[in-house]
Amino acid sequence: MMDLEKLTLSVCQLCEKTGEFLSQEASRFTQVDIREKSHANLVTYVDEQAEQQLVEGLSKLIPGSGFIAEESPGLMTGDLTWIIDPLDGTTNYIHGIPVYCISIGLRKDDRIILGVVYEIGQREMYYTWDEAPSLLNGQVIRVSKTARLADSLFATGFPYYDYSRLDEYLDFFRFLMQHTRGIRRLGSAAADLAYVACGRLDGFYEYGLSPWDVAAGSLLVRNAGGRVCDFSDKDNFLFGKEIIATNGLVHRPFLEHFKKYF
Repeated sequence: MMDLEKLTLSVCQLCEKTGEFLSQEASRFTQVDIREKSHANLVTYVDEQAEQQLVEGLSKLIPGSGFIAEESPGLMTGDLTWIIDPLDGTTNYIHGIPVYCISIGLRKDDRIILGVVYEIGQREMYYTWDEAPSLLNGQVIRVSKTARLADSLFATGFPYYDYSRLDEYLDFFRFLMQHTRGIRRLGSAAADLAYVACGRLDGFYEYGLSPWDVAAGSLLVRNAGGRVCDFSDKDNFLFGKEIIATNGLVHRPFLEHFKKYF
C-alpha cells in the first residue's frame, strides 16, 4: 500500500532542490533565452530544465508513473499520473517579480490524491495528500472564515490568449471591484489556490487554465475546508479550463452573482 504522507514529503524535498536551481538561474538568463510559445505565453530553458529534474525525480519515486507536464506534451499517462508545472508564473520570474511556484499533483484514476505547491520566493511549501489536512511549512492551514462578499478579497488571472469571454470577464471584474474588498492578480494560479487554502484570499476564479495550473492547488483548497468547482458548479475544473475556488462560506453568493455574467 502506498504511503502517501511519506511520498508527499519526498516530493517536497524534490521541489526544494529544483527551487534552488530556479533561484540560482533567476539572475543568469537574459532576454535571448526567452521564447514565446504563443502571445504572452513565455518559456525559458529554466522551465525546461526544471521540468526535466522533476520528471527524473518523480519517476524514481514511482517507477512507471505517467506525466502530464507543461513543457513536455508528449509524455504518457498511466494509472498513476503526475501533473506538473515546473514554473507557474514564468512571466513573473522573467521580470523579477517574486511570485512563482512549482506545482505537482498526483492523479489516481479520476482523483487528485497528492498536491504540492512550492512558492519559491517566499520559501513556502504547501502540501497535502488524500484524507489529510493541508499544511504550510509543517503547520496545518485552513480557509478563511469570511462569510460576506463585502468582506472578501478575491484573486483572478487575466486572459492572455482566450478572449472569447472577455466582455463577461470585465463586467464581473467591475462588479467585484464595487462589491468586495478588492481583487488581486498574482500571476500564478498555483499561488492563488495556495493562498485560498491558507486563508489569505477568500476566493479565486479564472478561465483558460491547464491541468498543471490547478491540480495541486485544488486539493490544497479542498483539504483546507474550501470548495472547488468549474463555472457551472460542477467538477470539470481539471480539464475544463475554468475554476472557482472559495472558502465555502462565500461560495453560494459568489456563484449567484457570477452566473449573472457568465
